Amino acid sequence: MDPTQLAKQTLAKIVAGVTGEAEPAVPGAPAPEPPSLTEPVEARAPLPPRHDQAAPEVRTATGVDTGAPPTARSQQETHLTTSTGVRLRDTDHSLKAGERGPTLLQDHHLREKITHFDHERIPERVVHARGAGAHGVFVGYGTADPVCKAAFLREGVETPTFVRFSTVLGSRGSADTVRDTRGFATKFYTTEGNFDLVGNNIPVFFIQDGIKFPDVIHAGKPHPDREIPQAQSAHDTFWDFVSLHTEAQHHTMWNMSDRGIPRSYRMMEGFGVHTFRVQNEAGETSLVKLHWKPQLGVHSLTWEEAQLLAGLDPDFHRRDLYDAIEAGAYPAYELGLQVFPDDPEQVFEGIDLLDPTKLVPEELAPVQPVGLMVLTGNPTNFFAESEQVAFHVGHLVPGIDATDDPLVQARLFSYVDTQLTRLGGPNFNQIPVNRPHAETNDMLRDGYHQHAVHAGVAPYRPNSLDGGCPFVAGADVPGSFEHLPARVAEGTKVRAQPASYDDHWSQARQFWSSMSAVEQEHIIRAYAFELGKCYEQVVKERQLQCLANIDARLCAEVAAGLGLPAPEPIVPLVDAEPSPALSQVGQTWPPDGRMVGIVVDPDGDLAGVEEVRAAVFAAGMVPLVIGPHGGTIGGLPVQRTFATVRSVELDVVLVAGSPVPAPDALPARDAKAGAAATATVDPRVVLLLEEAYRHCKVIGAWGAGATVLETAGVAGAPGIVRGDAAVEVLERVQEQMAGHRVWERFSA
Repeated sequence: MDPTQLAKQTLAKIVAGVTGEAEPAVPGAPAPEPPSLTEPVEARAPLPPRHDQAAPEVRTATGVDTGAPPTARSQQETHLTTSTGVRLRDTDHSLKAGERGPTLLQDHHLREKITHFDHERIPERVVHARGAGAHGVFVGYGTADPVCKAAFLREGVETPTFVRFSTVLGSRGSADTVRDTRGFATKFYTTEGNFDLVGNNIPVFFIQDGIKFPDVIHAGKPHPDREIPQAQSAHDTFWDFVSLHTEAQHHTMWNMSDRGIPRSYRMMEGFGVHTFRVQNEAGETSLVKLHWKPQLGVHSLTWEEAQLLAGLDPDFHRRDLYDAIEAGAYPAYELGLQVFPDDPEQVFEGIDLLDPTKLVPEELAPVQPVGLMVLTGNPTNFFAESEQVAFHVGHLVPGIDATDDPLVQARLFSYVDTQLTRLGGPNFNQIPVNRPHAETNDMLRDGYHQHAVHAGVAPYRPNSLDGGCPFVAGADVPGSFEHLPARVAEGTKVRAQPASYDDHWSQARQFWSSMSAVEQEHIIRAYAFELGKCYEQVVKERQLQCLANIDARLCAEVAAGLGLPAPEPIVPLVDAEPSPALSQVGQTWPPDGRMVGIVVDPDGDLAGVEEVRAAVFAAGMVPLVIGPHGGTIGGLPVQRTFATVRSVELDVVLVAGSPVPAPDALPARDAKAGAAATATVDPRVVLLLEEAYRHCKVIGAWGAGATVLETAGVAGAPGIVRGDAAVEVLERVQEQMAGHRVWERFSA
């Protein structure tokens, strides 16, 4: 059997086991069972986790599988206790000297409860503070065997994973949908130890040397005097840095593209950024770049959607991820390798493979699929898992090693250093979500938060008192790590970089030339908006000079938006061969997990709505019934009302009737109601359609709903589907939505 098909069959069995016999349901229920109206008073065991929740395997601090269920770490008692297991009769009243007297120092329960609360927070990550995680499983295809001997890549091998997606610049409380780079970090719990692929959704970085990392982050973070703006690059210090530090221009171009505002973590590519050295069983080495390809394609929000969502639902990306997993629309990503000869120059087709600001176009080095990952479980506890997970580019396994890329070299130091402060000491790998699934026998001892109970008296080598254990693995022992051989050129200690790092323009120009017309329009708007937020005129002028060195039209259009003259380039503008793989437009993708809004009229075709709702569930999508009020309409559960819905949370809008203004369509109560007194259709439904139309989403209608399209002024445009039967309209809508958006609605 083809190894790819074998892996997909294996994952299908795993997914089927996770899904079970659960009926399709709209995600979002906060508890595994409906709550009672009155306060429960009869003692019962703690509720189990919801069906979509997973947790780290229960392993000892030294990696031994205990065989206990993941719930073994959850609460077990039916009654409230102290942290030492003593049952409590009261937790609502402090111990006082009389009912109106002072609180007594001897109240040890008060002291424990308040002290623990006072110390609940740990330092957030300096970067990637805003994140969301999920559990998954990776299955290797075996196609990596010719270049890499890592066990988790072998055919049919199942490896548990934990993935954390994140923004870079914002604090933990910032919005998900800001324009920013996204982190895509994956922890593989392999049989040979943990392997961490700590990547981004952009294949290149701002800087070429890790010593500059504090500079770029200080420039991107809020200004230190006012602590604003939060989670964005539209300010002076960022553009001051990147316009002076022109090696950042390539990454900046990606950030100003639609890649900077992804539609979903499920629709986001991941890149290892750096070049890694790998080795096969024969001892031969190659250089590789690693890629994650989402099965749903790479899609983005429109800029208006991103801005609306930052206010309407700042948790949009994490909610989308959690809801998709809960609904059984499991995100899937294919891991692939670009493979290059491991020659002394470490250059491929003129591209320096050690320069993290450069990519290798897929047309020159195709991405070769080596395995598939599916995310099947949400965290049971955000802090214990998503917040405490600790990634490190130095978590490598046999067959994979770092290169001399000066950015990754600094990261090899920085990640461990960071965890010491965030997680309270050197034993962060003993936190459950970080524990390896390979048994450990290190000689690391003591320190804060030591969970292992080490036996023996001789944590040193060589020793005889512990029988010589632990022993180092010789060359004849499989699965042992070694730094892969690489010749280091003789040289003098210098603070310098090779001349090949000096080209800061050609790949930024290639990215621009690879974009479709509509994507180029979005890039122009992004630069004009971001630079328009800067105060200092010279910063804008300097960045315009950088754009002139990339493309004349790009520079001229942005300059016009800023009301400034477009400068002439100061470097030759060499034509760049476009790379179609860089564009997000032009392919079709499956509908898994898409949100379908269905506008209903209590007097409309409710039978058709029931049919469509069932068909949407059957297609792996999620239907949201939108009505004039909550509760039910004709027996159909209403998930959104005209007052609460906005187009930004929907991928498709279906209109099943022509609802008149609802009783709450009062401008004093809901500003979206507008001129409800003179309207024949609820104005909020019209606004919903107008927004969906502007955002190039597919809109479908049948029966009386077709007249609402006329009222909204959107009938007859590309991507507008009208018909007589509900299910027939849905089928045609699905064909149209395969391209994600109807970009041809507006010519670029």
